[in-house]
Amino acid sequence: MFHKEGYKIIMLSMLIFVGSLLAVERLITIAWLNKTIMVVLLVLFVLILQFFRNPKRHTVQNLNEIIAPVDGKVVVIEEVEENEYFKDKRRQVSIFMSPLNVHVTRYPISGKVNFSKYHPGKYLVAWHPKASEENERTTIVVENRTVGKILYRQIAGALARRIVNYAKEGEEVIQGTDAGFIKFGSRVDIFLPLDMQINVALDDKAKGGETVIARKLS
Repeated sequence: MFHKEGYKIIMLSMLIFVGSLLAVERLITIAWLNKTIMVVLLVLFVLILQFFRNPKRHTVQNLNEIIAPVDGKVVVIEEVEENEYFKDKRRQVSIFMSPLNVHVTRYPISGKVNFSKYHPGKYLVAWHPKASEENERTTIVVENRTVGKILYRQIAGALARRIVNYAKEGEEVIQGTDAGFIKFGSRVDIFLPLDMQINVALDDKAKGGETVIARKLS
């Protein structure tokens, strides 16, 4: 199953792949070179297919828990000053996605979208400390009555050149459902209230829509 954001690229890649195979078959007469080029083309096509994959996830919805919005490695857990929306201290959890990860973004909680804004910017490598404030990004705030307001930020990386964000201010969203897509590598920052219990550690592998990254203490 592939994400809808990849349909056009997959179709174009398929046409290029088939056309290239026909051209190689006709023009390259050296057997080993012919086969090598075909294998390289096949590998590139498979990489494009796997990048846009959209596996089904089984989200156990819970108003007290925050789930990972994306697949990837936890690279930051720290208390920071969030200056765009909250303008106070929050606990930040950042998940870095390599080009091999699933790049679907999912809503970390159910609730109402209070804020959704796109920012043009640079394309620093996604793990750069300034990427959260200087790279192309979107900022989304979702609120529910149990955990309050959660901010997550889709951040473009050195390879990512397009962020897709489906969140619209005022709409009600469901935890674990499709919230967007980031094409070709990036990261997502989540900003949580200080009183939430963090459920992951640095270098943990998160699974979007399933891994619980934090929960509200009773």
